[in-house]
Amino acid sequence: MVSVLTCISMKKPRLKTILVTPVILFIIAYAALAIRVATFDKTVAQRVAPPASLETIAIFGASGTAGDGILKAVLANPDVRKIHVITRRTTPRIEAGVASGKVQMTIHMDYLDYAAILTQMAEVDAVFWAIGLSSLGVDEETYRRIHIDFPRRFVEEWTHASAKPDISFHYISSSDISEDSSAMWARVKVQAEKTLVELASNTSLRVISYRPDYIGPTAEEAHIGQKALYWFFSPLGAAVKATQIGQAMMEVVTRGDEFTNGGKLSTWRIIRYSDAYEKSKVQDHD
Repeated sequence: MVSVLTCISMKKPRLKTILVTPVILFIIAYAALAIRVATFDKTVAQRVAPPASLETIAIFGASGTAGDGILKAVLANPDVRKIHVITRRTTPRIEAGVASGKVQMTIHMDYLDYAAILTQMAEVDAVFWAIGLSSLGVDEETYRRIHIDFPRRFVEEWTHASAKPDISFHYISSSDISEDSSAMWARVKVQAEKTLVELASNTSLRVISYRPDYIGPTAEEAHIGQKALYWFFSPLGAAVKATQIGQAMMEVVTRGDEFTNGGKLSTWRIIRYSDAYEKSKVQDHD
């Protein structure tokens, strides 16, 4: 009897150790990576050339998670005089922008035909493209139409309509994408990037792709689960706020041909150029 009790008492600590050890190791690994991220140099070279034009911007997908944050960031920039929002539906932020006089909203339903908005697009310096959807429950044909055909058709028509010597198209893609991936969405996203870059070759257009990990919604739109995900991934450098994407896009625009056609920004670089944008705005204000 004594030996049985001894055996049981010996098993309990071992079981506890087995359960607790992975948690401790995870915490140590998480803390180590977070410290490394926190001490990593996030600065970028200061812009030396005069800023390129940022007066007129078009945003596609402003009613979505990323688009809402981009619109919020652009609305806060006094250098942007006009924002064309091309959308299927309105939102409180879009309506507030319209009320301020800075946003011109156009309800547009057919994203394979842009003839009705080409006059507006001819005056645009840069397009911020945030149209997209999750691949969950979506067939490949639909996913390809939205992520490849929609932007491809726009770029084809915009490059013919614009007479500006330097225009740029800023496309939200995704991290961890490859043509050899087993995931349909990853193959489609990388194909979309390549298609758009090839269309822009030998034109006045530059296509820049943004490859974020987790995108944190704006404070006004985020629910508690999204906030928790952002605060978990952010210390690891694997999350970016939607507003930071908008700030990075504006910083990239102002840097002109420092970014050539086919440029890509990972989460790390998005954060870096968002920081550079905020610093430049402080300096401009001073």
